[in-house]
Order: sequence, then C-alpha cells, then structure tokens
Amino acid sequence: QVQLVESGGGLVQAGGSLRLSCAASGRTFGRYAMGWFRQAPGKEREFVAAISWSGGATSYADSVKGRFALSRDNAKNTVVLQMNSLKPEDTAVYYCAADSSYIRSFTTTPRISNYDIWGQGTQVTVSS
Repeated sequence: QVQLVESGGGLVQAGGSLRLSCAASGRTFGRYAMGWFRQAPGKEREFVAAISWSGGATSYADSVKGRFALSRDNAKNTVVLQMNSLKPEDTAVYYCAADSSYIRSFTTTPRISNYDIWGQGTQVTVSS
C-alpha cells in the first residue's frame, strides 16, 4: 500500500511561489495517476491538478492554469506541485492523492472519488 506525505507548505505573500512535494512509499507508486486537491475553510475539497503515471499527461483546474505546474519523478517516488503567482484565494490545505486504478493511470482525472489514497495535507497561506 502506498503512503503519501506532503511537504513544502507555508506562508507567502501574494505574487510569490511555493513548491509542494509529495513523497510516496511503496513500490507501486509509479503505476498510479496522482493528483493534488485543496480545501479552504468552509469549502469543499476541490481539484487542483493531476498527472498520469508516466507524467505524459497533466491537467489543471482553470483557476490555477498557467500558474501551477505538476511533475513527477517515479525513480524518486515524488510528485511536485510548483505554484507561482500565488493569490490569497489559493489559501487552503493542499492534499496529495493517488488513484490506484490501472485503467485510469494512463490519463488524468479531476474526480475526487477516483482517488483512494490520501496524504495528511499541508497548509498554504497567501497573504495580500
């Protein structure tokens, strides 16, 4: 079973950048599509970005497109979310998640119910 641990959150001013990492344990990490989600206080958890098992396909929420970039290194069992031009509305707890479905591993999906392995989350706060 893969376990996920996020890191890299913190406090940053608007316009700044943060780099979130998701470290995975387990030999099957490289077979899974991965995603990042976020949840702001009082709001539902929402899709941010996703990447296929090979890294060949990525998708982003419209709200972060052009500002965030998702990549993975299967040899190091890591997924990295580079966040640039941060805005106060990006403030949330960010979660890394894995979709263990073999069929879906070749694509990306924003559907939260497809992800069955979750990290504990890391707080991102963007001040204005």
